[in-house]
Amino acid sequence: MSDLTPSPGSPGLHVSKPSPSAPAHASAVCHCGASATATGDTQVRALVEGYTANHGPAHDKGRGR
Repeated sequence: MSDLTPSPGSPGLHVSKPSPSAPAHASAVCHCGASATATGDTQVRALVEGYTANHGPAHDKGRGR
């Protein structure tokens, strides 16, 4: 399997939760240069919401896509 971790060359959002009892982990990299990581279900949820609202898909809305 290939590495799914986002990078400046391959921006995006990656969330992992290996089991129901394990904490979630997330990493995000935007094409604008912003990046973030989070550990724990609550922090990962906040990262996903912030990335979606302010980066990635949000940048496309400003371009008419």
